[in-house]
Amino acid sequence: MKLLREILFPLIAVLAAFLVGAIIVLLIHDDPIETYKLLIGSALSWPDGIGYTLFYATPLIFTGLAVAVAFRCGLLNIGAEGQLYVAAFAAAWVGITFGGVEGRSIANLSAWLLVPLACFAAMASGAVWGAVPGVLKAKFGSHEVINTIMMNFIALALVSYFTQYHYKAQGDPILQTVPISASAHIARLGKFIPGLPERIPLNIAFFLALLACVLVYIFLWRTKWGYEIRATGANPAAAEYGGISTGRQIVLAMAVSGALAGLVGVNEVLGYRYRYYDSFSSGVGYGFTGIAVALLGRNHPVGVVFAALFFGALKRGGLFVDIFTEHVSKDLVEVLKALVILFVAAELYFRGRLGRFGLMRRAKI
Repeated sequence: MKLLREILFPLIAVLAAFLVGAIIVLLIHDDPIETYKLLIGSALSWPDGIGYTLFYATPLIFTGLAVAVAFRCGLLNIGAEGQLYVAAFAAAWVGITFGGVEGRSIANLSAWLLVPLACFAAMASGAVWGAVPGVLKAKFGSHEVINTIMMNFIALALVSYFTQYHYKAQGDPILQTVPISASAHIARLGKFIPGLPERIPLNIAFFLALLACVLVYIFLWRTKWGYEIRATGANPAAAEYGGISTGRQIVLAMAVSGALAGLVGVNEVLGYRYRYYDSFSSGVGYGFTGIAVALLGRNHPVGVVFAALFFGALKRGGLFVDIFTEHVSKDLVEVLKALVILFVAAELYFRGRLGRFGLMRRAKI
């Protein structure tokens, strides 16, 4: 029954959002059926639609998992955006510094060493950036929402500074680093999948995202550390009484969350642009959209995958809605996202109210 509810309510939230969206489209004198045909059809066409949908979903899986791990510990990680920026720059730095890039490298590692090193740098830098607000929360009681938001600004300012003054090609009008070594590139799936062009940037990071889902599930539900994180999130006082160091779990959860967000840098730098491009997430807000992904996915890795695919499809389809409809713009996608979050949050709120009401009734009896 619980599993059915966990599947059913997010679907109801999505359908309700599309219904309200259809009313909005009607109010601006356009055809909702044709609009949704464009939105969904363009996202599911082969090869471009599916290829780009999966590509857009990849970073959202990482950030959705990042937010979900923090949620399981009773924390709200608003800092995935900053964590992924730091991680993307770290991955690019490794690809430049150890890849034999002329005039900038101190070593020329092979791909077998360079790619894992760049991935490790992305995860480690994201973990450190996430652990800092975790330590401040555990040691001083500072609220993680405020700290992570502030660290987003610090992260973007720092990587922009280093890009501008140390790693940008001379005369380049775009704020981006020089290209990373070809040895640090990861393959695009077009090399292996018949009919999928290599111009579509979907790459091996998609399979890394799926692997991360499996590992997060094992970590949270099959290990002692995951149990302690979930216990801390469910009831910190009871967890402390049971001998769990809640402060340690807070730091661990935020570090793991930051490491997962950092994997966005692998997709962006090693598999797509092959350099660090400043503010690459600003148009989408991968870190912030990850909150919606985690909420819709019920903070479970399986749910996160489907929610990320849904939001990836919206991102892809919004482009065609903007081009081929008369009055509807791609902002409809943002409206649908907001409505989904609103309906999911409303269901969680009323479920909490009903749960407390039931407890009160049993207490009176």
